[in-house]
Amino acid sequence: MKQVKAYVAIAILGLMSLLSLKLAQRFGGFLGKRFANNQDSDVSRITRINVELCFTDLSADEKSQLVRSSVIQTCKSFSEMGMSWFWSPARLLKTIRKIENASLMADAFKQGSGVIFIAPHLGNWEVLNFYLSERYPLTAMYRPPKLKLLDDLIKKRRARLGTRLAPADASGVRMVMKALRRGEVVGILPDQEPVTGGDFSPFFGHNAYSMKLLAQLVKQTGARVVCGYAERLSDGEGFDLHFIEADQSIYDQDLGTAMAAMNRSVEQCVRAIPEQYQWEYKRFNCQPEGIESPYKKR
Repeated sequence: MKQVKAYVAIAILGLMSLLSLKLAQRFGGFLGKRFANNQDSDVSRITRINVELCFTDLSADEKSQLVRSSVIQTCKSFSEMGMSWFWSPARLLKTIRKIENASLMADAFKQGSGVIFIAPHLGNWEVLNFYLSERYPLTAMYRPPKLKLLDDLIKKRRARLGTRLAPADASGVRMVMKALRRGEVVGILPDQEPVTGGDFSPFFGHNAYSMKLLAQLVKQTGARVVCGYAERLSDGEGFDLHFIEADQSIYDQDLGTAMAAMNRSVEQCVRAIPEQYQWEYKRFNCQPEGIESPYKKR
């Protein structure tokens, strides 16, 4: 049964890859509107809870609009996966329209102590993978899916320009440590709850179970940290890439201080285009003992 599900998923992605970027995004927008209109769907419910938690300064109408826009953008991320995994790298890279602060990444790499690239689940992070792997030796950490066929597909398609994939386990940590020691680039998506090795740190003013790994890698290797995201433009026009300096406290020797700076760096990116963040993820699910998850149905 698992293999059947994997084959079906791959077939859907293959069909989606036949669409132009404009048509794929329009299809994603169509799906997003259907989910957004269903207030009881998990996507809408979780997004609504996260927006309520993180944007207390917005009016009720502004929150409602952000929830709707976010659900639509999330579905566009899904509809772009065929493009991201099956288009040729050259065709995919042609969708990049503008690059902001490209020199920030280049200067960090020239320092020779390795670069940790923070890529939140914002916009289209697959486009960033191809841009970086075309220019730098890149090792990217990822969480392997449960279906082996999908895992094999991800590893094969993401590695087309030389990206090495490091699983989120002890073997992957060894891989990224060696890459940084060689002065290379390591890509990390830092805004999911870690399986192990985490602690609570503020994110949009709330406790979020966050990874210690990034702060530990910086402390042990002296690597520089750069943030970035690929902003989705309207109506299939492509993507703008943005590179941003990480919060300077990320280099602090105190682990808690560095972790808080990591989350502030992610927050800075998200606030630029909040509707394109993956708000349907249960970012605040794990809470300190005695505090209930905000996502628990009542």
